[in-house]
Amino acid sequence: MLAERGPSTAERLRDKLLRRPSEWDGWYTGLRGERRVGRELERLTALGWRVVHGIAKSNGGDIDHLLIGPGGVFSLNTKTHPGATVWVGDSMAKVNRGRPYPYVSASKSEASYVREVLERHCDFSITVEPVLVFVDIASLDREVTQQVVRVYQEREVSALGPLRGVLAPDQVEQVYAVARHQRVWLRA
Repeated sequence: MLAERGPSTAERLRDKLLRRPSEWDGWYTGLRGERRVGRELERLTALGWRVVHGIAKSNGGDIDHLLIGPGGVFSLNTKTHPGATVWVGDSMAKVNRGRPYPYVSASKSEASYVREVLERHCDFSITVEPVLVFVDIASLDREVTQQVVRVYQEREVSALGPLRGVLAPDQVEQVYAVARHQRVWLRA
């Protein structure tokens, strides 16, 4: 989307030199965060995991990352808040003690959507765990209650690597084959 609708490289450079904020700054910050998390996830491929990045959905949104492997399927939602203090509870998050954001609820909803789409095309049931990943923050306070969404900082996603016992290797490959096809998501 940034390539299609965003400013050109020259326009971005001009705005940066003139220290003019752009409506696209948040998008570029988010993209940098997603790329950082993507690099962390790619490190898990040596452990039998598969990764799909930036899945476009039919409603115009996207799924930042899917991690598929022996430990199951994880839908990762990446949030970049440079230098911020983040608090996460059961259904919301607060950044710098500000207004609540529905990040937790959105992550749960996204995981449910992913499960529905994948199960439609696989011959077995699939559990999709939601993961909320914060990038470039100063601190993260997780309110431990129901813990229905895994909450990590970018470097902590490697904790998913050792997980085993959920999907057999052939199931991993089947789910990965389905998840890679754009038509699956755009027709959902």
